[in-house]
Amino acid sequence: MEEMGVDDGMNATERTQVSPGQWFQTTHWSVVRRAGASLSPEGQAALEQLCRAYWPPLYAFIRRQGRSDEDAEDLTQEFFARLLERKEFGELDPEKGKFRTFLLAALRHFLANQRDWERAAKRGGGQKPLSLEEMKLERERPWEPADDMTPDKAFDARWAMATLDRALGRLKVEMEDDGKGVHFAELKMFLTPDGEKADYTEVSARLGLSAQTVAVQVHRLRARYRQLVRAEVANTTSTRGELEEEMRHLYAALRR
Repeated sequence: MEEMGVDDGMNATERTQVSPGQWFQTTHWSVVRRAGASLSPEGQAALEQLCRAYWPPLYAFIRRQGRSDEDAEDLTQEFFARLLERKEFGELDPEKGKFRTFLLAALRHFLANQRDWERAAKRGGGQKPLSLEEMKLERERPWEPADDMTPDKAFDARWAMATLDRALGRLKVEMEDDGKGVHFAELKMFLTPDGEKADYTEVSARLGLSAQTVAVQVHRLRARYRQLVRAEVANTTSTRGELEEEMRHLYAALRR
């Protein structure tokens, strides 16, 4: 997969988007950090949205530690239930880095104390902040980590894939809102690494467009996709430097 730098060839929709310099004023992670020890409703909502975005890599981390599907689901559920219930977020110090780093450290701490959780579960505790349908879809996902992949690498790989999935979902909604859902269905194949070598001829025939027009649309779609991926990553960082570091980490995770 090529690195997703913001492309200059944006269409009208892209030019109306928030510029990269403005992302850091409104990111979810910034809202949670500002909420601090007395987590506000705004901060709680932002934290919940971040948690829902991050549960697949955390689930992968737990599974890679040798837990069964069912145990990983229960542990992931309980981890988020506890995190969302917490009223003190003193460790959310801007100097301590990115949300990905914070969340994985919090999960490690939770798992180290899992005996306490297991006793609580036997007493009937444990909310279900994630839908069972979401968990079922994750379990049935065809992705499996390589045999030699450590829990940390599994977490990073699944994080990167989940980030791309969210960006692709946003792109799909945008195209459908513009009345171009059919175009998205035909052109999304070109967003994959294999799509770099694909031929436009068959797609152009199905869409009733010239191959040159399809090439232009693919170029714009890739540019928008790259921008949406950066926006997803920016939601969990607070500075441009952190964003660029996370983007490099994402590329590295996808290459493993």
